[in-house]
Amino acid sequence: MKSLRPIYNPLNSYLTERKYDNAFSKFNKLIKIAGCLPRTEVLKKENNYWKGVCRSLIFRFPDDLEILLISNNKNIKNSQGIIQVRSSSRIGQSDLGVNKKRVEDLLSELEKLR
Repeated sequence: MKSLRPIYNPLNSYLTERKYDNAFSKFNKLIKIAGCLPRTEVLKKENNYWKGVCRSLIFRFPDDLEILLISNNKNIKNSQGIIQVRSSSRIGQSDLGVNKKRVEDLLSELEKLR
């Protein structure tokens, strides 16, 4: 996978990417944080890709959360790279900013782990 799917509706989805040194380590920390989110079920976990579904508290609406590591080097474990994070609602035309907040909170938690 070269990149995550683009956002088609910015009112219910959010996609961002960040460049990191030692991106593999950052990726592993980020998926650990994501896996601990409340009401989150891990659907897929690979060397450079993670996918989960996050459900809202009251109505249990599902949001897809994806994290992708794009390495700049064949030695994925020791190189610079880009991490893309995408969160998108499956239902509805607007998420009231929930997906953007989820992604920004994840990345904020990652920065605290320096």
